[in-house]
Amino acid sequence: MANNFKEESIEEINIIMQQSQSAFEAYQKTSAEQKALFLEAIADEIEAIGDALLQKASEETNLPLPRLTGERARTTGQLRMFAGMLREGSWVEASIDTALPDRKPLPRPDLRKMLVPLGPVVVFGASNFPFAYSTAGGDTASALGAGCSVVVKAHPAHAETSEMVYQAIKKAIVSSNMPEHVFQHVHGTSFESGKALVKADDTAAVGFTGSTVGGLALLQYSSERKKPIPVFSEMGSINPVIFLPDTLNKNAADLAAQYAGSITLGVGQFCTNPGLMLAVEGEGLDNFYKLLGNGIEEIKPAKMLHAGIHSAYEKKSHAALEQSGVTSVVKSATEAIDIEAQPTIALVSAETFLENHLLHEEVFGPYSLMVACKDEQELIKVLKSVSGQLTTTVMGTDDDFAGHSSLLQLLPSIAGRVLFNGVPTGVEVCASMVHGGPFPATTDSRFTAVGINAAKRWVRPVCYQNCPDALLPLALQQANPTNIWRLFDGEWKK
Repeated sequence: MANNFKEESIEEINIIMQQSQSAFEAYQKTSAEQKALFLEAIADEIEAIGDALLQKASEETNLPLPRLTGERARTTGQLRMFAGMLREGSWVEASIDTALPDRKPLPRPDLRKMLVPLGPVVVFGASNFPFAYSTAGGDTASALGAGCSVVVKAHPAHAETSEMVYQAIKKAIVSSNMPEHVFQHVHGTSFESGKALVKADDTAAVGFTGSTVGGLALLQYSSERKKPIPVFSEMGSINPVIFLPDTLNKNAADLAAQYAGSITLGVGQFCTNPGLMLAVEGEGLDNFYKLLGNGIEEIKPAKMLHAGIHSAYEKKSHAALEQSGVTSVVKSATEAIDIEAQPTIALVSAETFLENHLLHEEVFGPYSLMVACKDEQELIKVLKSVSGQLTTTVMGTDDDFAGHSSLLQLLPSIAGRVLFNGVPTGVEVCASMVHGGPFPATTDSRFTAVGINAAKRWVRPVCYQNCPDALLPLALQQANPTNIWRLFDGEWKK
């Protein structure tokens, strides 16, 4: 992961964050339309780089060009989505309760509330998404859309790709007449530079996608500040999938093909990879596992993102497979070479799983563990033992769903997204998506890292009491000059 980019000193990082604060203050003077045009200009500039950007990203990450082409489209699409959010305007959640001077026994003052941006946001690029969760990814797009300035720490695994996107953003800043330092970019491989970014006095919030160790370190840095700040870390998730009996008996072949593909998609390098499967013992499970194994054997190993991730996969998968009680290990029939990952599944009893917490840990890569349970009660016990997740999935027929109401009621407490008859890999970028979940899936389960509501990580509510109309933000002025939906004396109105 070595690169030739200079690593900023702590003093330089403090200056960068001071510049970001000044830019934040200037950015507040730009209109929603100007911000929207800025986001669209970033998308245009990224697309203007053309195939050179895709080729560089593929060279640095080993990801295939079709995957990167789709990810670039997702990245520019979400930039334009936040531009649309700004133009529509209701995301600020404006609410107005007009004065009631004659109310007895106490009059009510005029009260008007809306969401306002926090300030400079530090974003840490993710290793597994060189576009969508990195320099101009969802954290950056949502923070700029919310009205915050942004400083991105490039991920060293694709530093040159990140630099190319940064240059595109710089062009958009100039063409859109935005404050020069509204977006800044730093490189670095040391923990000290990341720590300095979080601890800088002017940093107002942090966005991170990566390991549990990394995410918790950033949370710790925040807690050590004189003024702690919000840290949204998206961390580990094993995304349990429950296979109910009737669908196993009726649809084993289709389920096996579906999940062999999902487990190995992108060499398993998705935070939504189905790393844990649960089912009740029986002929249906036996048949499904055999068919799934056949599918896994046919899938060839592929290169992982970089040597560090490959090393972690080898270490963690071997440790899990060596645990007592882990049996029926099935691997790709093709041997892996270099930094290729060998697709692998294994089987364990619920009793063993419950006794061995190591088996609960994420193995980042094309790996999944099947837990065989004696009955539904034991399956529920296993599910309750698993920590917070980004997703949980249930595969079943209508008869299955009708007969497992207690299990289904449990699922929303486990994860931020509950899926029925699908695969967790694949995250749609839209208003209804939740990409978050109870700890340790994220450090704050109240928010999502994907979709329009991702902007709410970077804002806070402010109430204006008896404020003269001319001094109010446009969204709260009596005439509603921005023509947005507002909660006006308890009713939604324009």
